[in-house]
This record gives sequence, C-alpha cells and structure tokens, in this order.
Amino acid sequence: MSIHKKEEINKDLLSRSVKEIVWKNVWTLFNVLNFVIAILLFIAKAYTNMLFIVIIVINILISIVQEIKAKKMVDELSLLNRPQVTILKEGKEIQMDAQDLVKNEEMVLKSGYQICADAILSEGMIEVNESLLTGESDSIVKEKGDRLFSGSFVIAGTGLAKVTHAGSESYIGKLAAVVKCEKDSESELRSSMQKVTRLTSWLIVPVGVVLFVEAFVLRQVSFSASIVAMSAALLGMLPKGLVLLISVSLANGVIRLSKKKILVQDMNALETLAHVDVLCVDKTGTLTDGNLKVRDIQFLNGKEKAKSNICSIFMSA
Repeated sequence: MSIHKKEEINKDLLSRSVKEIVWKNVWTLFNVLNFVIAILLFIAKAYTNMLFIVIIVINILISIVQEIKAKKMVDELSLLNRPQVTILKEGKEIQMDAQDLVKNEEMVLKSGYQICADAILSEGMIEVNESLLTGESDSIVKEKGDRLFSGSFVIAGTGLAKVTHAGSESYIGKLAAVVKCEKDSESELRSSMQKVTRLTSWLIVPVGVVLFVEAFVLRQVSFSASIVAMSAALLGMLPKGLVLLISVSLANGVIRLSKKKILVQDMNALETLAHVDVLCVDKTGTLTDGNLKVRDIQFLNGKEKAKSNICSIFMSA
C-alpha cells in the first residue's frame, strides 16, 4: 500500500490526531498566562521561582496521556473493523480494501459479505440485513436493479453490484461524517474554570503592569526583583492547585472505569456520567439474534402483588 493511501486511512480514523490532542491541552488561556509569567521569570533569571510550572506540566500531561491512550484504543478498533471487498475485474475475483473502491467497479456479493459502498444490484438476488442503518433486524430481499447501501450485510444469495458511491460519498460515509464532527461536551467544572480564567485575563495584564511600575519606577527596585514581586502577586490570581486537583480527580475516575473495561475518550465525560441516573440502550439485534428472554425481575417497591409495581427487568439474548 502506498504512503498516500496510508495517510487516507489515518484521516478516516474516528479520533483526533495526536497533534490536535496536544494543541487542545497545551494552548489554553490558563496555560498561556502561566507560560508568560514563567518566561518573564526566566528573563529575570529567577529560576527557583519557576517551580510552579511543574504543576502546569503535570496537569497538561495527565490530559494528553489519557486522551492519546483512548485514541490508540479507538483507532485499533477502527482498523479491526475495516472490511475487505471482492471485486470482479477482467473476469477474475480480486480482494481489496474497502477504502480503495471507486465508482463503477463491480462488487461480488455472497452470504456473510459486508456491502462496503452504495451500489445497484446488476446480477443475482440477495437477502440483506440493514439493521446497522435502520435499526430493523428483519432481512430485505434485493433483486436486479435494487439499490444497496453501504453498511448492510448479505445474509443469503449471491450477486454482482455496480458501485455508485464510495468512501465519504456513500450513505454510511455521510453518517460517519456527522458522527465524527467533534462537539464540545458541556462541563460545569470546565466552564467555571474558564470563567475564572477569562476574568483573571482581564485583570492580570493591567495589574501586572501597575505592580511592575510601582516596584521598578517608584520604589526603584532592580528589574529582576520587580519581575519576581509582580509574578508572585499574579500567580496567586491563577488557581493552579484547583486545576491540578480537578485533573487528578478525573484521571482517578478514568483509571477506575478502565478497570471495568470502560473506555473514556474525554476526561470531562466523567462529570457528565456523574449526572446520569438511567442509561437507556436500544436493542436492535445488530450484534445478536434479537431473541430476548427474561432472566430476572426485581421489584423496586418491595410489593410483588401490587399492580402498579415499578420493577427492573433483566434480559439476556
């Protein structure tokens, strides 16, 4: 496979790139303010006063390491789920990666194959399962001339299908594009910290200038001592300890969830999960056969004979 094709595969992964993760976690307003103060202290050669930057670096590393770890796991799952497709070329059946399909190629479809691109059935008759797209587990019979959608599976029959849309132009590709659009998760902790940082950013520059002028001009203190005095006052306005405490708490939650085989892509998701009372899951039969059996019934009010009982029903396939 060429380098160009490998790059296309990486772009199609479900997670952000490492560069995007690092950029998001490093270049925040809170970090920039601390970096500016650290640079001023470095210029003043007050190296011992720069130890606060260790807290900032630890906070950044916690977020970056967690998100990169989640990214790798998601990317591995994405690569495992990349199907192969069989095409008919010059009378011979050839296997290729689904992302290499182009318009007007003829796919060979057999029982158990996944339809990897939108197509029109040109020969044969097949039975397909479109539960991944529609949520309905009932199979649908497709005859010559019928449209086939990427993401569905052939469960019976054989046939040839001419590709009409592939890759991002296909039906499943457009759905995936909508899913991949990254949305900023609402976080009360993060929004509160952003409000504090924004307020501080409006105050920190004029206050810093006033403190420096007062020390360097009015009291005629040396340049280095003026920078140190100014930085000491400004650092108290930035809640570094609170930010680190939040990161450590969220990281601890991520570790506890990972022990239960739960993958957390964004640490702020833990705050959202803390507000969840009921988790609803739609059972479509996509991964199982759709035959459910009652395994257990637990009455929440302790009265088994009451008609208005509230109960939890546990089912298994």
